[in-house]
Amino acid sequence: MLDMGFIRDIEKVLRVMPRNRQNLLFSATFSNDIKQLANRLLNAPMEIQIARENTTAEQISQVVHPVDRNRKRELLSHMIGVGNWRQVLVFTRTKHLANRLAQQLERDGLSSAAIHGNKSQGARTRALADFKKGAVRVLVATDIAARGLDIQQLPHVVNFELPNVPEDYVHRIGRTGRAGLEGEAVSLVCIDEKKLLSDIERLLKQEIKKVVIPGYEPDVSIKAVPIRNGGNKQPSRGRRNNSGRNNRSRSANAQAQRGRNQGQRTRRAA
Repeated sequence: MLDMGFIRDIEKVLRVMPRNRQNLLFSATFSNDIKQLANRLLNAPMEIQIARENTTAEQISQVVHPVDRNRKRELLSHMIGVGNWRQVLVFTRTKHLANRLAQQLERDGLSSAAIHGNKSQGARTRALADFKKGAVRVLVATDIAARGLDIQQLPHVVNFELPNVPEDYVHRIGRTGRAGLEGEAVSLVCIDEKKLLSDIERLLKQEIKKVVIPGYEPDVSIKAVPIRNGGNKQPSRGRRNNSGRNNRSRSANAQAQRGRNQGQRTRRAA
C-alpha cells in the first residue's frame, strides 16, 4: 500500500485517531525506509522477524537461464510447454510489457492474464481467482500488483525481467515455496541485466546457478542496452536534432511574418 502511494491517506487516518493506541506494522520486506517509517509512526516498536533479512526459503530452487532479450518469450513458452507447467507466475518490470506478454502467450496457446496498477480492482480479483482455480495457466504481474499475493501451492515463479531493486527479487520468488512446500524460481536474464543479477547475488551472498537451454544460447555479438525507467530505451539523437531544426524554422518563419505585418502597417499609414 505504501508503494502504491497510500502513505498520505495513512497519515490522515493517524491524525484523527486517539494518541493512546496500539499500532502494529507488517511488511513482507523490511528495508531501511520501512524501518524509518515504523520509528516515525510507532512508539518504541518491538521488531519481530521470522527469518533473517533478505534470505530466500531453502525449499525454493533458483536458476538463471541466460538468453537474448528478443528470445525470452519464446523460451518461456518452450519451458511451460515442455515442462507441462500448469500454474506459473511471471514478473515483468512494466505494465506495458505485462499486457503484451500475456497477449503473446495467449497466441502461443497458453491461457494468460495480466495484473498491474492500471487494472481495476475487480479485474485483478477476477484474474487472480481464475489463476487460482486453473482457468488461467500464466499470470503476468508487475511488482506493485503482486504485493501480498498468497497463492497456495504455487509451483513456479519466473522473472521474465529482473527487478531494478534487488530486494524485490526476494519478495517475488517468495510467492512460491510457501508453508514448507517446494518451489522453483526461474530467471530469464539477457546481457542488459548483468548488473541487476550481480546486485541480487550480492544481496543474497550467494551465486545463483546458471543453465543455458540448448537451442537458446545467447548471441555473444549482441551488445548490452542500458536499462532506464524499467525498460530498454535508447536516446534518439535524430529526434532531438530534428526538433532543433524545426524550432529554428518556426522562429525564422515567425520573424518573416512579423516583418510582413510591419510592412503592411507602414503602407496603410502612408
